Amino acid sequence: MLREDYSIWCCGRHELSLTRPRVMGILNVTPDSFSDGGENLDPQAAIARALQMLDEGADIIDVGGESTRPGHTPVDPEEEGNRVIPVIRGILAEAPTAIVSIDTRHAAIAKIAVRLGVSIINDVSGFSDPAMARVAAESNCGCIIMHWSKIRGVSTRRSVTLDSPRLRSRRPVQPRTVPTSTRRFTLPEEAPLMREVMGFLGDQARTLMRAGVSHDRICIDPGPGFDKSADEDIVIERATRKLVSMGYPVITALSRKRSVGAVSGIREARERDAASVGMCLSAIEDGSRIVRVHDVAATVQAINGYWSVAKADARQAFVSLGSNVGDRVGNLTHAVKLINKIPLTRVVLVSRAYETEPAYNIATPVANAVAEIRTELHPLVLLDALLGVEDELKRVRDPKLAGHGPRTIDCDLVFVEGEQHAGKRLTLPHPHLGERDYVLVPMEDLLHDPVRFLMHAGVPVYAPEERVGHVVSELGELDWREE
Repeated sequence: MLREDYSIWCCGRHELSLTRPRVMGILNVTPDSFSDGGENLDPQAAIARALQMLDEGADIIDVGGESTRPGHTPVDPEEEGNRVIPVIRGILAEAPTAIVSIDTRHAAIAKIAVRLGVSIINDVSGFSDPAMARVAAESNCGCIIMHWSKIRGVSTRRSVTLDSPRLRSRRPVQPRTVPTSTRRFTLPEEAPLMREVMGFLGDQARTLMRAGVSHDRICIDPGPGFDKSADEDIVIERATRKLVSMGYPVITALSRKRSVGAVSGIREARERDAASVGMCLSAIEDGSRIVRVHDVAATVQAINGYWSVAKADARQAFVSLGSNVGDRVGNLTHAVKLINKIPLTRVVLVSRAYETEPAYNIATPVANAVAEIRTELHPLVLLDALLGVEDELKRVRDPKLAGHGPRTIDCDLVFVEGEQHAGKRLTLPHPHLGERDYVLVPMEDLLHDPVRFLMHAGVPVYAPEERVGHVVSELGELDWREE
């Protein structure tokens, strides 16, 4: 049976939901990568680019310090470490909950990166080095096994022998050769190519599992462009469903590669992003759930458009609402009505309104409530819609004032089912969710046991006496339903 839906990929302390496609942003900290060499060689520029990709919608940042383009010059581990270590440290200092991947084939670099807090080891040599397999087994990181033709060599398998006692008893097994087709097709035959690719990926996955890596930590990559022709890349990508059927999440890493140029007619690698997006969408349709790309913003936008039509994917989410200016309860009510009009989004329940103590340098008491919604929007798209609600209610944001000053309405997206995100614009779950009494108490109106719910989702919750913004009184129900 063809398996298409992989709900979880375990990557270090993260459990990445794969019920929707995930975007891995490429961060090459190299002078000679094929399309962006030198752009992010400076550590500060690389860190800034990583944070930008997170805000554009990247779920993973893949940091690499050695180019593996055709004709590349190998880099010794010391030089690779000098390139990637400051960048990894900087990313995780700025975005501690970010999922960072190390793209390396050197065990020493992988080991250091794991200590620094990376969540994924992406090995272009497919963990062929036993030392890399040991590093993987000694960590709890996600592992990306990639097929590289020159690592594996050329397959010579031409036949399959059935090892059946019943058949052996009838006649001896005679070796036979299956002749190669002499007919001319536009592309190579799929069977021998996929036997080679899938055989290697399956062998290496079993090697990792024998070493102690759990099945749910393994992801596979057929390695387009790695000593493969454009024709071979297309054959492999057309067989994505077969790769998915192996039982591991599949990553698609075609971005800007020669095969993309071959089918699009675009010579310059940097100009191939539109065609790269098209091929990523095809892979997603066939079951791939991670795409590794250079242009994160365009890819996320395309996936959001495709996914909204192709899949019904409503998620449970919670929005914390606060007001300390004017008719506070009226502001909360108006905000809920506007949220209920956001496309692909509906309000399910709303808590009562509560008077709460001021917190985070806010000077006056606040009226707070929490809305439970169902939404099919990407979290960053939903965030923009919530900011639009604030704008409609004339919220003024003044960075010079503590807490950005008084607010007619504050709409905080604090939780979205199955979503983890890190960045300056949005962090999910909200980093202060577990300490806010003015969120946790209203959530009791919506859930039987919000503390248990959040703890199960990996959100640490403070004891009531240790929280901020304590609830002091009830202000009544919000009349938010339209007539």
